[in-house]
Amino acid sequence: MYARMHRMGGDMILAACDDELLGESLEGGGRRIEVTEEFYSGAAVSEEQLAEWMRSAGSMNLIGNRAVGVAVREGYASPDQAFEICGVKYLMVVMM
Repeated sequence: MYARMHRMGGDMILAACDDELLGESLEGGGRRIEVTEEFYSGAAVSEEQLAEWMRSAGSMNLIGNRAVGVAVREGYASPDQAFEICGVKYLMVVMM
């Protein structure tokens, strides 16, 4: 997986995607998402590293069945909160 932290004001936004999705465009069900290198590409991370980064994020933008699976496993979301585009899960999480 690839992950990148973005600073927006005082908040940290975690962007993460499964490896094979980087550079792809997904469209279906009235939704379209571009998995751009500018937003998602950063460090290659393991599931354990991604879970660690999630602890310091104020919000998350995750695409890919593995990336979303880490957020679900870590308790940040339930499986039914993710959208699915072309069989790929997409999840946005805002911590309050």
